Amino acid sequence: MKNTRVIHLKKIDKARNWSLPDSNAVIVLSDGTIYKGIGCGAYGTVAAEICFNTSITGYQEILTDPSYSNQIITFTFPHIGNVGINTEDIETANPNKKYKAAGAIIHSAITTPSNYRSEKNLGDWMKSSGIIGISGIDTRALTKKIREEGMLNAVISHDKDCLFDFEKLQKIAKDWDGIEGKDLAIDATSSSSYTWNQKLWEWGNGYYSNKKIIHRIAVIDYGVKSNILRELSNLDCEVVTFPANTNIDSINNYNPDGIILSNGPGDPSETSKYSINLIKDIIEKNIPILGICLGHQLLALALGAKTKKMVFGHHGANHPVIDCLTRKVEITSMNHGFTVDNDVLPDNVIETHKSLFDGTNCGIAIKGKPIFSVQFHPEASPGPQDSHYLFEKFINNIKEKKQRKKT
Repeated sequence: MKNTRVIHLKKIDKARNWSLPDSNAVIVLSDGTIYKGIGCGAYGTVAAEICFNTSITGYQEILTDPSYSNQIITFTFPHIGNVGINTEDIETANPNKKYKAAGAIIHSAITTPSNYRSEKNLGDWMKSSGIIGISGIDTRALTKKIREEGMLNAVISHDKDCLFDFEKLQKIAKDWDGIEGKDLAIDATSSSSYTWNQKLWEWGNGYYSNKKIIHRIAVIDYGVKSNILRELSNLDCEVVTFPANTNIDSINNYNPDGIILSNGPGDPSETSKYSINLIKDIIEKNIPILGICLGHQLLALALGAKTKKMVFGHHGANHPVIDCLTRKVEITSMNHGFTVDNDVLPDNVIETHKSLFDGTNCGIAIKGKPIFSVQFHPEASPGPQDSHYLFEKFINNIKEKKQRKKT
């Protein structure tokens, strides 16, 4: 073999490879750190930002959350794949888009699934979905490195012949231009409007259609999750999504009772370049708004606040948040790498929630308007249901506005 940098991992010293008989996959970080493991899912090589998620359930929902575009997910829970995959729990709402996680890193090898709802093995599903994975990794050590050094650029490579050029892979990781400064919502969004009427899952019924319409909700889709739409449908709403770059005329023609600014991937300051004027127009019209995650950040930018990149972000379903008004603590589901700078909030903005992990902003409201947003995910798929009431609060804002019109 002429290229001496290409290493056949089956011929390396196996005693150094703590649990792996034959390594056919590697992680190479931009700083040159190498992790060797057993590949799962699709073959190939992908570069992305590496983060960690602390959820102990819901790996399918996490992998299909469009907010994970351009990210490789390190799962801290060791047993990933044990309940398999089903077609009902996919969180990519847009029917024309692929799943958005770039890759998956897990500790234990994927086992045969054991769950009555399982339709497919996780590894088989990842392969058919084009998601590259690696198992046999010391995810605690990798998570500690991310916590100490931040979300590094990384490459996962899965090769059936176990051949890897580590210098080339490191160069790919170093040359990848990262998420900061990237508008990824424009890729995650739908290209046209569509209507959603699926309600929340029920035992014995699964998901079924909403037959009752009381309120009309427009969802600005920056990469919206299915369960956000289900929560709204469950509250007797007609739900229509609009592309991220839609204009105020399209919204006016629909004449919604309320607006959702959805979650999504990428740098909010980039997405705001085309979304901020629409959000300002909606604020001016005094239409009730609920912003979620990226939608929260975009609302803040439209109000004159600023956002900034976090060191390692918040990714998981066990994040404590305090309501600054009631002092109530909620356990929330989070997935974000940017945050609203709570040191420079405008005078007309109230900080409603803060993270109890690091004090970062987790919610805002506009004084005197039916408009609020949160950094976390009240739809919690996966995650606790402490914050489901926020959808009801949003609907109550709509009801109060309708009542004022009558009087």
